[in-house]
Amino acid sequence: MKLNDTLKEIDVRDIVGPKDVEVVALTMDSRSVAKGTLFAAIEGTAVDGHRFIGSAVAQGASVVVCNHIPEEVKGESSNATFVVVDDSSRAIGLIASNFYGRPSERLALVGVTGTNGKTTTATLLYNLTQKLGYKAGLISTVVYKIGNHEEPSTHTTPDAINLNRLLARMVEEGCGYCFMEVSSHSLVQHRTAGLKFTGALFSNLTHDHLDYHGTFAEYIKAKKLLFDGLGKDAWAVVNADDRNGKVMLQNCRAAQHTYSLRGVGEVNSKILETTLEGMLVEIDGQQMWTRLLGRFNGYNLTAVYMAATLLGNSKEEVLAALSALESVCGRFQTLRSRSGVTAVVDYAHTPDALDNVLDTITALGVAGKIITVCGCGGDRDRTKRPEMATIAAEKSHTAIFTSDNPRTESPEAILTDMEQGVVGKNNYLLITDRAQAIRTALRMAGSGDVVLIAGKGHEDYQIIGHEKTHFSDQEQVLAYFNTIS
Repeated sequence: MKLNDTLKEIDVRDIVGPKDVEVVALTMDSRSVAKGTLFAAIEGTAVDGHRFIGSAVAQGASVVVCNHIPEEVKGESSNATFVVVDDSSRAIGLIASNFYGRPSERLALVGVTGTNGKTTTATLLYNLTQKLGYKAGLISTVVYKIGNHEEPSTHTTPDAINLNRLLARMVEEGCGYCFMEVSSHSLVQHRTAGLKFTGALFSNLTHDHLDYHGTFAEYIKAKKLLFDGLGKDAWAVVNADDRNGKVMLQNCRAAQHTYSLRGVGEVNSKILETTLEGMLVEIDGQQMWTRLLGRFNGYNLTAVYMAATLLGNSKEEVLAALSALESVCGRFQTLRSRSGVTAVVDYAHTPDALDNVLDTITALGVAGKIITVCGCGGDRDRTKRPEMATIAAEKSHTAIFTSDNPRTESPEAILTDMEQGVVGKNNYLLITDRAQAIRTALRMAGSGDVVLIAGKGHEDYQIIGHEKTHFSDQEQVLAYFNTIS
């Protein structure tokens, strides 16, 4: 593609060098530059890509998109064209959209944001749409899907280049829809710049990612960027029971819709009956049975129902398809032993998510004890650690605090932070090794007891230091259950 065609609708401050240049590939990684590549120098939180412009030019980059041209590379090569913009991270989103043929305009793209429920909501929408007979794509924390093809997820929301590449592949494969999680990080970093969303969903907003955003107010502003960018022909669906739902809709140009479990939304739902096997739910005046559990899933199902009907499906079709859907991997996933112990594996890694999962287990009328295994990630928001410990200890008969992904932090230091939330309590244990913590919890459990293993859900790895090794909560549970069968 010619350079000028990649720069459509981009405010360019200056172009230094030949303008009639051919662009054959895009990258933000100087190590992957080859002849004819457009290299975007991004000022990241840890590394400034402008430091690698010289290397990119030396490797044959035909174009460099940057916020400024470093003195040391000026005049080094007449073969490279420098495109100077105000914000290269935003510019590369628009460039990637142009380069891949604006794929978001050629399918119905629905973004899902919020603290909790993003993965479940996006995945249920994908599964429902496929069940209704339409080919769809999915971009989630767990997996990327193009129709029935799967590939591993690297980020909740990929970088702008890979995101547009994925969307273009979906278009090529005949997908009419794409459902994607939109993280607060991705919005602030402009990874979704240039995308045209058909609709957007907001689930809720609770304590998370303050290590990155600094304050809760900045976290709210980050989430709101998705709704601020919607066009007049799009729709916005928000949870009316979350006070930040109204905030998302402020100055939003899209058609506005709300849902609620308290009876204050455009579409309202009620949970009529709950057992370990599923729930009877009333959505928009119609009853349906679902194998999903928990009030949080009541919200997720209602959001999915609204989005699916706004995409043109009949209410009857949507409800019938919804009732047939299974739970998402690592989201309130239940495993049972022959001796009557139930293990629940859930991704709950925020105070609100942990609180919701434990409330759901309590609401099931568990006859025995509730034992909770949980930890907190290293190199992440420290302020939520004591909060999560407090919730686990208050809502469980026994809480076992252990490692999540400690990364470069000392696991013991993380547990010390958590212990600040249980001062004066004696119903908890500290077990650094996660596998040992899970086995201990399961050994403590008897018939009728429930063991909640929270924090990692679908993840099949653990990060200790800089090393990523295989680890699965589900595999740990099943291995133990097999030894006692």
